[in-house]
Amino acid sequence: MSVIAPPPTAPDATKMAADAIAASVARTSGPRAAGADRRGPLRPGHLIPTRKRLPGHRIAWMFQAGDGLALALLSYAFLDAHRAVNPAFAVIATLSVLIALSLGKAYEFSARQPLAVQLGRAAAAGLAGLAGASAILALLSSWPAIAPVLTVWGPMALTALVTLHAAWWLAVRRWRRSGRLTPNIVVVGATRAAERLIFASLKSREVNIIGVFDDRADRAPKTLYGVPVLGDTDTMMNHRVMPYVDRVVITVPAKAQDRVSQLIERLRVLPNEITLLLDGEAPEVEAAAISRIADVPLARISGPPVNEARALAKRAQDLVIGSLALVVSAPVMAIVALAIKLDSPGPALFRQRRHGFNNEEIVVWKFRSMRVEQPGAQASQVRQVQCGDDRVTRIGRFIRKTSLDELPQIFNVLTGEMSLVGPRPHPVGLMTGEVESARLVHEYAHRHRMKPGMTGWAAIHGSRGPVDTPELVQRRVALDVEYIERQSFWLDLYIIAMTIPCLLGDSENVR
Repeated sequence: MSVIAPPPTAPDATKMAADAIAASVARTSGPRAAGADRRGPLRPGHLIPTRKRLPGHRIAWMFQAGDGLALALLSYAFLDAHRAVNPAFAVIATLSVLIALSLGKAYEFSARQPLAVQLGRAAAAGLAGLAGASAILALLSSWPAIAPVLTVWGPMALTALVTLHAAWWLAVRRWRRSGRLTPNIVVVGATRAAERLIFASLKSREVNIIGVFDDRADRAPKTLYGVPVLGDTDTMMNHRVMPYVDRVVITVPAKAQDRVSQLIERLRVLPNEITLLLDGEAPEVEAAAISRIADVPLARISGPPVNEARALAKRAQDLVIGSLALVVSAPVMAIVALAIKLDSPGPALFRQRRHGFNNEEIVVWKFRSMRVEQPGAQASQVRQVQCGDDRVTRIGRFIRKTSLDELPQIFNVLTGEMSLVGPRPHPVGLMTGEVESARLVHEYAHRHRMKPGMTGWAAIHGSRGPVDTPELVQRRVALDVEYIERQSFWLDLYIIAMTIPCLLGDSENVR
């Protein structure tokens, strides 16, 4: 959790400017303009789940890699046509230009930055890089030897960079409009600090504030600069927008410590990141506050990368091992599907809505193991399987015991909704007795801070199957949280390797 302070209170002129900006955004927001009073000026046309969001720093790296590859290919073609030129000269020029692009902030695409400014920045950085390369090459050799690099390679490189950065600018613009690039936040507290944050966001367009929640909603205004007040914190806990929210910002007076503590305790069960925006702090932190939330350039759009290498390694692991598992298991899945069709009437596959990353509802695929004539999918979402359950078919009993019914979830892994290893996805509305399972453990939502998995730390430690007592729910959540805290590439490999032996030796759990 981070703590920042807002800028000083905005005067009436600033409020009028914010209203004008909000009105302008509403007029130009396309399909969502008709519902601007409900959706607000900062809500994107389409809400994208957080797992599908494009991290800004990763996009910046991709653009840098694209520039580097283009310059490398250009250098290869240049050296092939000018064999007398020392290859080291082209390498020096390429590195000099790439360094100049990075130092010149050519990869920070502001939401309000015109195309001409971006192209001018790229061209200026390219010229600065060529100037630096000229100085270095002049120390290494004479003009006749280095002239082709500067007079032939240089103009070609500048043309390529300007063309590429026009493409980068258009891509960023498209991703912003689709909601895939700009972070979504909700604000708790209809305060002056919230107003200043919304005003700054309207100016920068670097974050989407999609709603405000306040426990005094009956006394709060209906909107803040056009952003709707959607209800109180109880409403927020189960609001349909929360799976699309990257951060919850609590805007409270700095002196209201009791209220701050109560809100943190209440909201910490959410999987979303929480930030405190304290009102009344020293004005010298204003610039830092704006940078942290409302004025974030592309390279830092999602904050500093957290375990970026681990996330990429985990996704690569899912794709490689998942693809191999699909090939190996395809004949088995075909046999299981045929056996299900022969055993009882109905489809071979069964789909169920379950909670995924950040509480997103995903459709999980399984082989059908229950009779179609029994209560439908809605009932099976909340009623857990028990010993001797008459809903389970003969084939179903076997594939549940061996977890063969889970094999279709490989497709969920390959599409990115699930991972090979993670907390098991629980059905939406899962009940333990007469109580919803999520209400039995305060940290229940913590298991949604990572993609759900086909197998996991809990599964290989015997916590698989139904969780029909509060104690079983608590143990499952404790093991899931332990995994999230310990997760690593090698731990995942260990869990994958231990899954089959654990399944074969498990004769106690009901599935």
